[in-house]
Amino acid sequence: MTEFEPRNSEFEIRVRDSFARQAFMGFLGADIGRVEPGVVEISLDHREELCQQHGFFHGGVVATLADNVGGYASFSLMKAEDSVLTVEFKINLIAPARGERLLARGRVVKPGRTLNVCEMVVYACSEDAQVKCATGMGTFMTLSDTPDDPAFKRVSHDSK
Repeated sequence: MTEFEPRNSEFEIRVRDSFARQAFMGFLGADIGRVEPGVVEISLDHREELCQQHGFFHGGVVATLADNVGGYASFSLMKAEDSVLTVEFKINLIAPARGERLLARGRVVKPGRTLNVCEMVVYACSEDAQVKCATGMGTFMTLSDTPDDPAFKRVSHDSK
């Protein structure tokens, strides 16, 4: 059970639809898993082209997953007509990201009217181990009345 009440009963559909439209996540090959109010998980299988020279997942890939899980955890609590934008995040790479896949988990720790603060953790996973390789905090802004879906059409109240 989660501690947050979403402002949109269709939050899970919105999060998954938005993720599916995010071309960069598709390019990386990331998959969205758990979606609950204020909590999101994203995973990514190991591929050589996602690694740095030592064979570990690149720090930029790890940071990208952290940013996305924080953003989508925040997005899960927003109204249907709102969207999300990262304001800032800090990431600590605390162990080599060595494994068969990455698992990133984002969790809202302080929801707000305009800003949400999230904790993000990334694990490097193999058959026999799950090692925390990064931890971070991020701030994510609610873009009020700015739909995430570009196909979403607002009804104009102008008389023009």
